[in-house]
Amino acid sequence: MAKTLAINAGSSSLKFQLLEMPAETVIAKGQIERIGLPESVFTMKFNGEKTEIVRDIADHKEAIEEMLEQFRAQNVADKSEITGVGHRVVAGGEWFNKSVIVDEEVLHKIHRLADYAPLHNPANATGIEVFQELLPDAISVAVFDTAFHQTLPRENYLYPLPYEYYTKYGARKYGAHGTSHRYVAERTADILGKPLEELKIITLHLGAGASITAIKDGKSFDTSMGFTPLAGLMMATRAGDVDPSLIYYIQEREGLSNGEMLKILNNKSGLLGVSTLSSDMRDLEEVADTNEHAKLALDMFLNRVIRYLAQYTFEMGGVDAIVFTAGIGENAANVREDIIDRLDFLGIKLDKEANNVRGVERVISTDDSTAKVLLVPTNEELEIARDVERLKAQAGK
Repeated sequence: MAKTLAINAGSSSLKFQLLEMPAETVIAKGQIERIGLPESVFTMKFNGEKTEIVRDIADHKEAIEEMLEQFRAQNVADKSEITGVGHRVVAGGEWFNKSVIVDEEVLHKIHRLADYAPLHNPANATGIEVFQELLPDAISVAVFDTAFHQTLPRENYLYPLPYEYYTKYGARKYGAHGTSHRYVAERTADILGKPLEELKIITLHLGAGASITAIKDGKSFDTSMGFTPLAGLMMATRAGDVDPSLIYYIQEREGLSNGEMLKILNNKSGLLGVSTLSSDMRDLEEVADTNEHAKLALDMFLNRVIRYLAQYTFEMGGVDAIVFTAGIGENAANVREDIIDRLDFLGIKLDKEANNVRGVERVISTDDSTAKVLLVPTNEELEIARDVERLKAQAGK
């Protein structure tokens, strides 16, 4: 059986999962953190054992060499056994509406799209280049976060700006987390035993980064993130939707540069900014009874989720299934309960006993609920590996 690597490269990190395909068995998984910084950390889980190595790792090439060396040393896999590498790429613009085999033209376009995701695309491209050098016989596949959302109708992806900004600069909604939303929607259809094309689904990817997607006729119909992953819901450190005039107003009075203001919106806002305490919802929940700012941050987060749920329910003309996934969505039973309780007037009801779990795939609504509510742990790495195998087969490899 082939061994396929699913890779998620960040500016100073690299997450990996090695799968045996087509059996879809996870062989090993892990991550390298603090790349380019002192005391980089390599961790890997294999055969029930965890390996952790702390040493300086200068760059992504050295990080990948360390990973491949640990594969060899621990009999995880030899280089020759890895036949495909799938890379998560955040921004695909309008050029990519599906996953593709990477060639020089594809790599050039990923670099050109760096302005759409400056914190992600350059690192994604670097990861691809290093793997192509170190594993030249393995097929390289780019799996784009934005691809799933290329089916949005024009009225949902265009902004009410002068149309020339769209034609000149591609100014439109692209969304993100598409690979996660796609996987979760497909699993929901399987669980419910219905064709995906016949369901109206709202998927809630709630984590440090958070987005909500409306899926109609088996396709992404609308999504909360925008031109970049900054828009939409309030997140751990990201502001989400804010009046642009307010941003300019604050920037003028604080004497902030564009870059400084953007850093505040991305890194110092959201749960962290409102609570003045932490970006981690668990920390805020611990003190919400006594800390006014912590409680306010949680209330605002729930408020934004409900807004998008209501909007997408009306946009699609109803909803058949509401699906929770990602860190908060999978593990915070109380958050799921708080959200669904606010939908009781629509006849959507939570089975509180079924909901009392963490990371377990199941239906968590009552039998008489007007829409199914599900918990479906996301598996972007598996979706990436499936795309690698599909493209390998099409290429006859």
